Amino acid sequence: MDTQSSDPMKGISLKVASVVVFLCMSTLIKAAGKELPAGQITFLRSAFAMVPILVFLAAHGQLRDAFRTDDIFGHFKRGFVGILSMGFGFYGLIHLPLPESIALGYALPLVTVVIAAIFLKERVGVYRWTAVLIGLAGVGIISWPRLTLFREGGFGSSEAMGALAMMAFAVLGSCAMVLVRKLVQTERTPTIVLYFSLFASIFSLATLPFGWIALSWPSLGLMALAGFCGGIAQLLLTSSYRYADVSTIAPFEYTSIVLGLIIGYFLFGDVPTGAMLVGTAIVVSAGIFVIFREHRLDLKRRAELRHKLPQG
Repeated sequence: MDTQSSDPMKGISLKVASVVVFLCMSTLIKAAGKELPAGQITFLRSAFAMVPILVFLAAHGQLRDAFRTDDIFGHFKRGFVGILSMGFGFYGLIHLPLPESIALGYALPLVTVVIAAIFLKERVGVYRWTAVLIGLAGVGIISWPRLTLFREGGFGSSEAMGALAMMAFAVLGSCAMVLVRKLVQTERTPTIVLYFSLFASIFSLATLPFGWIALSWPSLGLMALAGFCGGIAQLLLTSSYRYADVSTIAPFEYTSIVLGLIIGYFLFGDVPTGAMLVGTAIVVSAGIFVIFREHRLDLKRRAELRHKLPQG
């Protein structure tokens, strides 16, 4: 079982570092080109990500234990749903401006509230439902200019398909998060991380017959670096939760939008629209509210549990 020590500044530093490295991963994937199929991107990202993960586990003497599991089918389900989410996310990434793909990805924690209420029977009060609805309205503001039929190409345009793909990413990613919540009750963090990368590589390899392309050496190099970044960022993110509560760390996820705006503008010429900025502000505000509301409810549940425990 993972242990946690209290060092909020260290946890925040690791979280921000993971955000920066994940953003580097996204930038490298986007730079590799629109012609890359999402399944091929997913395979390369997952396969190369296993290198730093395996090295880290070996260096800490955890490699052998990381493969031990009591719920291989749970890892299978999490891997299958997670790889579908990742594929849609990468499709949206390469067909949308970088800041918009990041902003639409912020819908994931909002949709997770809905999925958890349906499948885990978690009780969701009026405050969180209101925040979710407001946040999803923000998603609509960001997406609508891409989806309207009055633009050239309408719903068939690559940007419209990219926006729809990011919505699918949020829904499937939320389902994956619910599966992870079940796994963490019995499985250790290194095991969850390792099996996800393993199953993701296997599942995405199955897309080979659907049109992979021959990569140039520069494109392969970019994807290899993207995979390394993905693995390193996952390790940083996992480590951050050892030192601080989720409610302390999670809001720093939103620093990626500022960095994404800068990178998108200078590297890809992406100029943010008014709708994108307004929608992003709404989604971020709703997301932060949900995070802190979850934290308050968690503290309340812990207090009630301590009260029920026998004294003596």
